[in-house]
Amino acid sequence: MVAFGKKLKERQIQEWQGYYINYKLMKKKVRQYAEQIGVGSEERRHVLKDFSRMLDNQIEKIVLFLLEQQGLLASRIAKLGEWQEALQQQPDISQLDELREAYREVGRDLLKLLYFVELNAVGLRKILKKFDKRLGYKFTDYYVKTRANHPYSQLQQVFKHVGLGAVVGALSRNLVELQDRQGSYLSIYDQPALPLQVSIDRLTYSTNFLRFMAQHALIMQDELPSPIDDQVEDQQYHFMSLLLNLVNTFLYMVNTYIIVPTADDYAMSLGAAATVCGVVIGAMAVAQVFSSVYFSAWSNRSYFRPLVFSSIVLFAGNAMYALAYDFNSIAILLIGRLFCGLGSARAVNRRYISDCVPIKVRMQASAGFVSASALGMACGPALAGLLQYKFTFFNLTFNEVTLPGWVMAGAWLVYLVWLWVSFKEPSREKSSENDSLENGFKQPLLISSEKKQHEEDGDQEGDGSEEGPEDSRLPATSIASAYRLLTPSVKV
Repeated sequence: MVAFGKKLKERQIQEWQGYYINYKLMKKKVRQYAEQIGVGSEERRHVLKDFSRMLDNQIEKIVLFLLEQQGLLASRIAKLGEWQEALQQQPDISQLDELREAYREVGRDLLKLLYFVELNAVGLRKILKKFDKRLGYKFTDYYVKTRANHPYSQLQQVFKHVGLGAVVGALSRNLVELQDRQGSYLSIYDQPALPLQVSIDRLTYSTNFLRFMAQHALIMQDELPSPIDDQVEDQQYHFMSLLLNLVNTFLYMVNTYIIVPTADDYAMSLGAAATVCGVVIGAMAVAQVFSSVYFSAWSNRSYFRPLVFSSIVLFAGNAMYALAYDFNSIAILLIGRLFCGLGSARAVNRRYISDCVPIKVRMQASAGFVSASALGMACGPALAGLLQYKFTFFNLTFNEVTLPGWVMAGAWLVYLVWLWVSFKEPSREKSSENDSLENGFKQPLLISSEKKQHEEDGDQEGDGSEEGPEDSRLPATSIASAYRLLTPSVKV
């Protein structure tokens, strides 16, 4: 992986070279701070004050240059507007062509300016993260909150993009006016000004992205997705696999609630008290807490295999639940329900939507997950009300208390076949930054000495390891973290 310092140098616009963040100097200062604090020659509060002042100076340099360039662009647009007004009075096809090219040139310069802001924002985020890691402080949160919310903060310009937004608005308005005259000059506007329009779309998207970055303390993607990236993401997206995850969610919720109307009768028929039905119903939820731990870890490597395992365990659990009547065993009944809970793949379903569904349809997929859960909760008891039959087949009893188990066992068997035939395992190359966004500020203020030493050992010049994707995919490792997997909504 190429170190960011080299990447920054390669992507700099040469004539603006002196106005970029001095990442190399700041990285060197962070290393010096870590050494000084390590030997006790400098107090932490002095280091924080000095580093804050250095960051303020770097941001001020960037923002003042940004304002200067915005003024130049605004002046150019104003002159082009005067030119356009004159052409509206006395149209000239050749000059209209020149005017269009002039607007396109302004659009290209706008795009260069936005790239300048993006690259500096990434540099700020990286140096803040490096400072936190080397010195063991959660300094990023403090710095962004104090600077971004202050009325005189330079970060306001980076975050809100008021000037750039006004320039984009002026360009858009003038372009619309030019397009309104398209009917009179078809020979000029048969080919629309696509480069400029793409630039404006890019600017609008990036401005929103940087505003989002402000809400997450400068945590953002290094590069915005291009149209080609979107095409690749769409190609990797497999609708049938998403549908299978939603069906898994639906069937599991049906499985949870289908026994509710008959659980007390079933427990009493096996010689247990009617109140044991509460244990029968709750056993599945208790086992689900444990299943979320290993399913979370397993989903780091595969989505298909956990779903297959889940289907097999749920088939076995429902079969045991139904067979408990013929064996006259309350123990088999409870073990069957525990098996059903251990087959819960809801953590995998959430993870698949979060990691493998494109952003543009992730909201719909999340809504589908919630709807499938709610529909399953409603259909479970309703389906139990329809299973009011009693007959014997191969010495197996089928009645109102065993049929829910047999029906769900059959449903999971059919689902397993469908899963085996239709599911497509997604690529594991794409790393998720959403988890790091959510968990970035849940770390303790002071990192333990062992962890700090381990991270410092791996933080070498040019290693490019500060963005390790594995950190954002850590599985649940405790009951508490497993419980959190069961309760939050899907990230969108």
